Amino acid sequence: MKFSIKSLLLGTALLSTIITGCKKDDPTPDDNTTDLLLIASGYTDAGSMKVKLYAVDSLYSAYTQLFIEVRDSASNEVVENAQVTIMPMMDMGNMEHSAPYENPTSTAAIDGMFPCNVVFQMPGEMGWTLDVTVDNLTSGSGTVTLPLSVKNPAVTRTRVITPANDPNARLVISYLQPSDPKVGVNDFEITLHSKESMTSWPAIENYTVQIEPEMPSMGHGSPNNVNPTHITNGHYEGQVNFTMTGLWRINLTIMDGSTVVDNTAYFEVTLQ
Repeated sequence: MKFSIKSLLLGTALLSTIITGCKKDDPTPDDNTTDLLLIASGYTDAGSMKVKLYAVDSLYSAYTQLFIEVRDSASNEVVENAQVTIMPMMDMGNMEHSAPYENPTSTAAIDGMFPCNVVFQMPGEMGWTLDVTVDNLTSGSGTVTLPLSVKNPAVTRTRVITPANDPNARLVISYLQPSDPKVGVNDFEITLHSKESMTSWPAIENYTVQIEPEMPSMGHGSPNNVNPTHITNGHYEGQVNFTMTGLWRINLTIMDGSTVVDNTAYFEVTLQ
């Protein structure tokens, strides 16, 4: 049997195409970051790990979900099991303070990532950092400090309130949803945290929240709203009803038992 050079080249090209096509179908370690924005990265001070911080968008003064990827710095393999903890800090020059945050809830990575959340209660192009500590059973523990830039959102999504019943305290109220509001009944969610110290902002789990939506330009509210109740970890969920498009203001009354903590906070929502 004889083979021509042309047939050998065609066969090689076909084989290469088949192999390439198969490779495209294989998942790569970075597939899980395709729709995310890389915020910062760095190496831990011990444990030989590289940490990458991702988010869905740029960081804003708001309740923000973050995704932490950890890799072995020598092999570049994704670390799938580790205890990951975070600590956000803001250096204002004459003082430093932290922010409310939620550590990853599992030691097992989800799609190669450790999700966590931070409530950035103020913007800061400079000054914000995130300490990420990784306790990896394979290579040990290490910490990296990542610099962050936090912008001011177009619409306020976090309010820091001085409670009426305690002028020395601070209450952080963050708006989570509806993120894509529509005419009709929408799920409504906020978080409540208090300032215990400059580095401790625990979740509040025992308050009562009442909502009163109003449309300032029309002078009316809406029926069939459900006041948020505490679900877990400072998250309060209810329902808000928007009866038409336009600008709505969701007024909040927050109570500790029968004591009004605050009735000045509100969040604005615009329906197109």
